[in-house]
Amino acid sequence: MATTSTLPLRMRATRTARRPPCAVFCRRKTSRCVRSIVSRSSRGGGSGASVDDFFSGSLPGKLGTLALLLLVSRVGVYIPLSGVDREAFAQTLQQGSLLGYVDTLAGGSISKVGLFSLGIVPYINSSIIFQLLASVFDGLKKLQKEEGEAGRRKFQQYQRYGALGFAVIQAVGQCVYLRPYVENFDIAWLASSSIALTAGAMILMYIGEQISELKLGNGTSLLIFANICSSLPTSLGQTFEQAQTQGDASIFGFVFAFVISTLGIVYVQEAERKIPINYASRYRAGGLDKTSYLPFKVNSTGVMPIIFSSSLMSAPVALARFTNADALKSFAQVLYPGGPLYLPVSIGLIAFFNYFYTFLQLDPKDVAEQLKRQGASIPGIRPGRSTEVYLGDTLERMSVLGSIFLASLAAAPAIVENVTKLSSFRGFAGTSLLIMVGVATDTARRVRSELLMQQYDRIDNLYDENNKF
Repeated sequence: MATTSTLPLRMRATRTARRPPCAVFCRRKTSRCVRSIVSRSSRGGGSGASVDDFFSGSLPGKLGTLALLLLVSRVGVYIPLSGVDREAFAQTLQQGSLLGYVDTLAGGSISKVGLFSLGIVPYINSSIIFQLLASVFDGLKKLQKEEGEAGRRKFQQYQRYGALGFAVIQAVGQCVYLRPYVENFDIAWLASSSIALTAGAMILMYIGEQISELKLGNGTSLLIFANICSSLPTSLGQTFEQAQTQGDASIFGFVFAFVISTLGIVYVQEAERKIPINYASRYRAGGLDKTSYLPFKVNSTGVMPIIFSSSLMSAPVALARFTNADALKSFAQVLYPGGPLYLPVSIGLIAFFNYFYTFLQLDPKDVAEQLKRQGASIPGIRPGRSTEVYLGDTLERMSVLGSIFLASLAAAPAIVENVTKLSSFRGFAGTSLLIMVGVATDTARRVRSELLMQQYDRIDNLYDENNKF
């Protein structure tokens, strides 16, 4: 009896030694903190985060780094090339050309003839080429999608090499185009200026990659967003100056069109098609299968088709600057905003890149295989080939709607210009407005996600501290 009575006492003593009284207090404190964090995050889908939640994680440091990188990208615009009459060159761009529209996307760096005059365009052109090559050559496609992180890094390195080649060509072409505005044009000036412009393009490419690593948005899109915002005050000032001569009705019509376009962009950017998903391994009692769905956005490609089409439409301008051929000059002239071919060519390129980029992001075959491996299926659709066909048809319809939306934005500036007689915003265009709204909404969504992840990290840290006892 003594043995049986002392054994439970020893066991209780051992358990008490392993878990001191302070551990009970820590567990209770942890549970209270977890309930408070979860209750704050559940209000408004995470929008109830406090100021302490914002400054308790790494988000302020990321935002500060983002602001610093964008500031550096703007400072390089105002570092001028030597020996160039920048005022005369800027007046030439203001006469109306596609190069003026590209100058808007570059934040005025072309007209200022700065170190970052080439902008991020060489990297965009390289991305377009390699994305098209990946859809043709299986080796590049496997490198991009099937070989994991190492394959993606190698594919990205190829894009960097292509960007360097485009930067060299465009730098030489721009320097040759600047010849009438250069005081002493010789081989030494051409070589030094070309090297400087190429180095500026590579620096911008590096800045864009560093911004992407912050996971607060696409680096290329954020750089273009900052460039457009920097040219916005000038465009607004010119618009109001023209409105004083046209009357108050024109400015009211312009503001109305601006507000309606912005609301339409926000609505379409947030619209999505939800395809329900059933999992064979989930119980209906938990209700998990009722909340599972596959989201397809109406405009899943975002601003990338517009960026790609704008870069391609600037190619004739770059060739005309490099070759100084009259035929290319005439062709580039009809492609500038307001020209006879600008609208149809722009709509065609946007529709093509929207369709291409939609299926590049979501391959119906890959999605169908992943659903089959996970034991998931679409109600009423057999797994495998039938799911692939269904997803392909759905993506095609969504890409058509997205193309119509983007084409409407491309046509809106011309309609507004004919009604209001205000042409100072011609270089800004509706596509620039889509870039601004799209990048702003995407960045805001990523910031909210970061705030929510910080709250979950706090819960993990509380449990880790509790496990130390």
